[in-house]
Amino acid sequence: MKIVVIGGTGLIGSKTVAILQQGGHEVIAGSPKNGINSITGEGLKETMAGAHVVIDLANAPSWEDQAVLEFFQTSSHNILAAEAATGVRHHVALSIVGTDRMPDNGYFRAKVAQEKLIEAAGSPYTIIRSTQFMEFLGGIATSSTDGNIVRLSPGLFQPIASDDVAAIVADVALAAPRNGIVDIAGPERAPFNAFVARYLKATGDPREVVSDPDARYFGGRVDEHSLVPLGEARLGRIGLDEWLRRSQAAA
Repeated sequence: MKIVVIGGTGLIGSKTVAILQQGGHEVIAGSPKNGINSITGEGLKETMAGAHVVIDLANAPSWEDQAVLEFFQTSSHNILAAEAATGVRHHVALSIVGTDRMPDNGYFRAKVAQEKLIEAAGSPYTIIRSTQFMEFLGGIATSSTDGNIVRLSPGLFQPIASDDVAAIVADVALAAPRNGIVDIAGPERAPFNAFVARYLKATGDPREVVSDPDARYFGGRVDEHSLVPLGEARLGRIGLDEWLRRSQAAA
């Protein structure tokens, strides 16, 4: 099966490409570096000719509200148009759990706009909404730090390892289109502040994590269930301790 992965050289993309190649599929890792650009449209139709599946893992270079909205609208429009022109049978896109529950978060609003374009395109699709990746726990702590204090919401958090995300994306790509949304999350659920405190302790970071119900998450307010699946979800297998062990071994 021929599969095109837009954003195929990124964190999730590179892992997804490797899994699909190991399965014997013809996989093209699309990125501007190899002449496949979802913003300009360069190389999209040529690359998608004969493809059964397109996986959209493209991510915006800027998280400024207007820039990220324009990125996902333009990129998705170009990808979907190229798919329609070349007869692609399944569009798979990675989105975010809770993206429709945090309207004051500009990045989440942009992902909602992307989802709406996919749903309106009329082509077979599956949208995978994922919780936050464990790989970003350090960055989240840094963005929430004031002095030696890390202020985070006590709302529930259920991060997932990128290896699990890639495995599920690859599996969904090979299955029949759902024409709907699949939620995915890590195997452990705990308060946001508790998860990050556990991460910092394990990595020897002395910063103190404080539970703050008013703390923002990339500009958005967080309630108890903003960042976790509300119903059925497909769970990854790698818990935080195992992910930390693997990360430390790799380092």
